[in-house]
Amino acid sequence: MQIEIGNKIRQLRQRDGRKQEDLANALGVTNQAVSRWEASGGYPDMEMIPTIANYFNVSIDELFGYSSDRQAKLQSILVRAEKAINEQGDMTECVEMLRSAAEEFPSEPQVLIKLGYALSMHGWKKYGARSYTKDGSDYAHEDTEYNGGNIYWQEEIKVFEKVLGMDIPAEDRDTIVMMMVITYAKMGYYDKAKALAASRDSIISSRELLLTKAADAEERDRYCGEAIIALLTEIKRVIVYAVSTKVPLFTSPESIRLFLGLANLYESVFSDGRCGVAHSHICDLYLHAAIYEARFGEGAEKALEYFRKAYEHNGLYNSIRCEGNDEYKYTAPLFSKVTFPSENFPTDSDMPWKSWLELIPDNLKELIKADPQLKECFE
Repeated sequence: MQIEIGNKIRQLRQRDGRKQEDLANALGVTNQAVSRWEASGGYPDMEMIPTIANYFNVSIDELFGYSSDRQAKLQSILVRAEKAINEQGDMTECVEMLRSAAEEFPSEPQVLIKLGYALSMHGWKKYGARSYTKDGSDYAHEDTEYNGGNIYWQEEIKVFEKVLGMDIPAEDRDTIVMMMVITYAKMGYYDKAKALAASRDSIISSRELLLTKAADAEERDRYCGEAIIALLTEIKRVIVYAVSTKVPLFTSPESIRLFLGLANLYESVFSDGRCGVAHSHICDLYLHAAIYEARFGEGAEKALEYFRKAYEHNGLYNSIRCEGNDEYKYTAPLFSKVTFPSENFPTDSDMPWKSWLELIPDNLKELIKADPQLKECFE
């Protein structure tokens, strides 16, 4: 069962002939927030629920789309869990709430899915993951003894193993498989991780690539653009991960060259400078380059140049998020038919900016604080 409050809000708004802007103004939120709710990309704060019900002159139960107290309770739990997961704060209360909900609704996959998400996050926050480098080895190795003792990850695995036996949406299944492969490997269950990964389709038969062959004309153009964006995203993730786990690369100028090369590739394909979500990925790459340059390269002066680029792309990304449009339209030649729903833009907590600022070496941090434009980063 999916959370239906977003669909209900859209139905009621259309019933009354109102625009998203009308509801947004009444609630004191952005048009983008309403758009996100209606697309099930997020949910209103619980404190807003009575106000929304009054706005449409319906009961809270009707707003949730349910008639029974039990269904309304389940809906409330899922909305509260979604809010806690999106905020990425302390997950203690959320985990306990979802554990109780799983006992009351043991066959409800969405409760178990959110419990698995919450346990994974809680495990990262409480214990984190450790790795080490063996003498003479070029590679970082998972500290499986430490990671395997993470009680929240142990519980996450049990929950997700149960969920994979249920009828769940394909997107949920994809996310769960990815999380399980990562957790299995961190805990040392490499055979399970490889078996689960091997059960998935090859990249050459992925949905994104097959769709480029399945359509014609403008529709094919759109699918090609979407496939390029998806492939660039995954290439970036793999390169960053490969560099961070191979010692000779991690500590050499070669890592900086790789980060800059990929950033340049992004900027080349988005030739008009309108990169959409990719601004966040380019920002991440320039931050990597800046930090690695300050630590292992020519020093802070050169690193400051890369940091400026990261700062620029972070600002461009945030300006897009604040536009309040329902969708973002790309305009570069390769992506002229591609649009991206605004509700799918990562939230602040998904961006690398704040977490990476904590890792900036002191020599670079001093130059940033001395720069009139950049010093606000640390204020």
